[in-house]
Amino acid sequence: MTEFLFRDDAYLAETRAVVTAVSELAVELDRTVFYAVSGGQPGDNGRLTVQGTDLSVAGAIHPHGDRTRILHLLAPGTPPPALGAEVTAALDWERRHLHMRMHSALHLLSVVLPYGVTGGAIAADKGRLDFDMPEPPDDLAAVERRLNDLVARDLPVTDEWITAAELAARPDMVKTMKVQPPSGEGRVRLVRIGAGDGTVDLQPCGGTHVRRTGEIGALRLGKVEKKGRENRRVNLHFAG
Repeated sequence: MTEFLFRDDAYLAETRAVVTAVSELAVELDRTVFYAVSGGQPGDNGRLTVQGTDLSVAGAIHPHGDRTRILHLLAPGTPPPALGAEVTAALDWERRHLHMRMHSALHLLSVVLPYGVTGGAIAADKGRLDFDMPEPPDDLAAVERRLNDLVARDLPVTDEWITAAELAARPDMVKTMKVQPPSGEGRVRLVRIGAGDGTVDLQPCGGTHVRRTGEIGALRLGKVEKKGRENRRVNLHFAG
């Protein structure tokens, strides 16, 4: 079982760790700052440094659906470190931070478009959500203005934990229609945007986020695509 340091501090870009398992193409650590691909957010890239030698990490995944472990995928041809070796695990921080900004932006998109979410994806330069939305919005410019207003308000973004039973009693918090939040540990992480009576969004999420919405930066709505009889894909871009 790996200690997921990004859950407590998404801004932690590197850490010392110990190699707990090795295969030809992947390494497991006792602790990590690397986020593994899930929830539409890509896994992190970066490097492992062993005795002054940098080993390229091309991605991070959960093995066979086991969300308690993370495999750090080595670039082809990279010799793995020895079992028990001490390493420094360091992220491609610029890429991770873009993912954090876009992930938080997509939460805001689900606020200004209050429909069930049927899918989503995050990239470093764009993101998208699929909505159970029979018709596209009449005024996309107004939607974009509301979205950027939430960014400009510089709302706090925080997380908290509830039990799986508490979430089951509050099904309204789950916006995703086809994927239920992971609750194998008996608890579920919630991401809150705003605070107290000023909360604008509260939903289960295991991803990494910025600390305040102002950090997201200006946003631009892209194409709205028809992906089914009542399914619309809304693309989102950074405006800068």
